[in-house]
Amino acid sequence: MPSSPALSAKALDRLCSQLREKAAQLGFDDLAITRPGAIPQAPQRLAQFLADGHHGTMGWMEETADRRGSPSVLWPQVRSVIMLAMNYGPAGDALENLAHPDRGNISVYARHRDYHDVTKGKLKELASFLVSRAGGGDVKVFVDTAPVMEKPLAQAAGLGWQGKHTNLVSRRLGSWFFLASIFTTLDLSAAEPERDHCGSCRACLSACPTGAFPQPYRLDARRCISYLTIEHAGPIPAEFREPMGNRIYGCDDCLAACPWNKFAVEAREAKLKARADLEAPSLDALLKLDDPAFRQLFSGSPVKRIGRDRFIRNCLIAAGNSGDTSHLSQIVTLLGDDAVIVRGAAVWALSRLLAPEAFMVLAQERLAFEADAEVRGEWLACLQRQASQN
Repeated sequence: MPSSPALSAKALDRLCSQLREKAAQLGFDDLAITRPGAIPQAPQRLAQFLADGHHGTMGWMEETADRRGSPSVLWPQVRSVIMLAMNYGPAGDALENLAHPDRGNISVYARHRDYHDVTKGKLKELASFLVSRAGGGDVKVFVDTAPVMEKPLAQAAGLGWQGKHTNLVSRRLGSWFFLASIFTTLDLSAAEPERDHCGSCRACLSACPTGAFPQPYRLDARRCISYLTIEHAGPIPAEFREPMGNRIYGCDDCLAACPWNKFAVEAREAKLKARADLEAPSLDALLKLDDPAFRQLFSGSPVKRIGRDRFIRNCLIAAGNSGDTSHLSQIVTLLGDDAVIVRGAAVWALSRLLAPEAFMVLAQERLAFEADAEVRGEWLACLQRQASQN
């Protein structure tokens, strides 16, 4: 491991000032420094989150709990943690698409390039700059791909505070920013933590369409549309399908509701500004995507990582909520899709758009040769629901 030089107070101040200037040149919107031991409460809070099952099927959170709870367990040599923010604020109203059920709503952060790709190279350049100017030391960089608790560390560093929706909020940037970190063996000057400025506000909690917050500062991922549309691999639980509306990848409601976003500005980084074809994509066109077309459309986008089948599942839920019968032909086509989660979602969408009599006739036809128990169960559940409503 490279040696870590002992710098004078004056040299440290100069180094941190140069680091902030370089970070700004690279496109980062804020930088703050903390110590690896600055989040002693994190392991216990994480343990409670996991014990409550609020992580859902994200088993990797449990598997990495020890490293996630303490930066020093992840890398024992770390002496300072540099936390960085990069703004991805939208140009207009982030929730405008929700009023247009013929369109799919993709979370603001995923409307252009994958932020991992955008940020990682800049982060490595900044880390190299740090080592060069310091005259030594070692570094590791992380962008949401390692067991690092970025939000508590960012609050400890003074970048912002974890709001009642558990996301970080900045008085200067609002809620629309990514977090990244540089761990280093260098002893850098740490900042004071930011205090909570939420007060009595409950806007984010009230905005959640699925009631994913059992209490302020606690998130149950199993009820969160972002988790359901991105992390959850199986059918969307029935109780959350209607509240999903046309949200086909992620959800921004709690972020957009935060009053501190009055200070937010549009992203400076061109690769984080929305692509025109992903701002308000046509549901009709999305439902027709096969795997190659899906990969082409979302090349370089974080959406690509969930795969075509899970994405079409989400689009079918949106189509079922749209009330638009022009989707019927394509939805019927998707009843023959190879993917079980696609066929099951197509059944639900048809149950919402077809008259009960027509749906019953179609069910009788399809049940005659549908072999998958999960899809058959979807047909029967939809038939039962329709019968109970008549």
